[in-house]
Amino acid sequence: MLDVSLLFKIGATGILIIIIDKILKSGGKEDIAVVANLAGVILILMMVISLVSKLFTSVKTLFQF
Repeated sequence: MLDVSLLFKIGATGILIIIIDKILKSGGKEDIAVVANLAGVILILMMVISLVSKLFTSVKTLFQF
C-alpha cells in the first residue's frame, strides 16, 4: 500500500523548492534557482522510482507460480 507519509514528503519537498526558488530569484540568482529546481525534481523522481520498483516487485511475486 501507498504510505501517506511519502506523499507528505513529496509535498513538503515541492513547497520547499518553491520557497527556495522565489528567494533565489528575488535575490537575482536565477541560475542557482534553476539548479535548485532540478535538484528538487531529481529528488522527487527518486522517491517515485522507489515506489515504482516496489510495485513491480509486488506484481512479480503475485504472478509467480
